[in-house]
Amino acid sequence: MADRIYLDHAATTPMLPEAMAAAAQGMRRWANPSSPHAEGRAARAALEEARARIAAAYGWERDIVLTSGASESLALAMTRAMVPGRAVTAVEHDAVMRLSEGAALLPVDADGMLGEAVFPPNALVTVQWANSETGVRQPIADIAGRVHAAGSLLLVDAAQMPAGADPQVMAHADFVAVSAHKRGGPPGIGALLVRDFATLSPTGGQERGYRPGTENLPGALGYAAALAEPEPLTHYERLRAQLDDAIVAAGGEIVGANSPRHPAIGAYRMPGIASAAALIQLDSAGFAVSAGSACASGSLKPSHVLRAMGMSDEALREVVRFSFGRTTTETEIATFAAAWRSMARPRSRITI
Repeated sequence: MADRIYLDHAATTPMLPEAMAAAAQGMRRWANPSSPHAEGRAARAALEEARARIAAAYGWERDIVLTSGASESLALAMTRAMVPGRAVTAVEHDAVMRLSEGAALLPVDADGMLGEAVFPPNALVTVQWANSETGVRQPIADIAGRVHAAGSLLLVDAAQMPAGADPQVMAHADFVAVSAHKRGGPPGIGALLVRDFATLSPTGGQERGYRPGTENLPGALGYAAALAEPEPLTHYERLRAQLDDAIVAAGGEIVGANSPRHPAIGAYRMPGIASAAALIQLDSAGFAVSAGSACASGSLKPSHVLRAMGMSDEALREVVRFSFGRTTTETEIATFAAAWRSMARPRSRITI
């Protein structure tokens, strides 16, 4: 990737060297952590140490179920939470929407915010900390207060949240879904943070009875190692502000401009340029960007998130998402901005 500029970190971010080394160490601990012999006990000890380090990195003082990633964590909470009702926002990730048949759909405004949404009683309410397409952030403390006042539970999809970025999530959520490969860790490992196991029905023999299958020790060690490396949030914010200015100067629009946003995720509309064509042209020019949700970056289907925000069919097909990582530089943003300005000139506008 030396000759390319990668701006799709919300989909996945490269593994940190520390995470690679820790995962490799885990591979040398080949024993099953559930086995009673000395090798198994050593593997169990390493797993539990990694679990504790993951919890500490997020500031979580309750229980953790290690999973294969945020999608499984969301599915575990949404199918096993011990309340009868379900409610999701209209801008949730596809992993949530696939599990939401019969759930109450909570609308958002044109800026992607829940606003004064009314939460149903005795239900599991699922909300993203930051939307994976637009970066729009919800006020979790306020939402949690209203959800709990209705006698319901709150599940926060925090796959895009840097560890320690928002203590309010850890203070107020009942369940939190997190993922390693969004944070520089290995793919195939994540966690469901659980405030009270009494609110979650058991479903398997491992992970304290809440997940079946052998635990992923290499993944857990790699995840813990990645979280030990703090993320440069101020650097992200500076890069996003630089890109915001460049996009607006080129005649573009910031999606969710009036809302709090993720420091490293931005979605932008360039009127007259179809996102599908823009992605192809940018990819050919050496820029990796995306449209659609973080886990469907290759999908060019119309976004249900942008539609829920009230965008017309024409407008939502002109939105591209950019996301930064630890290695993104201001020079790379400036290089991309120059390419975008060139593409945005009337003589260069492309449609499909």
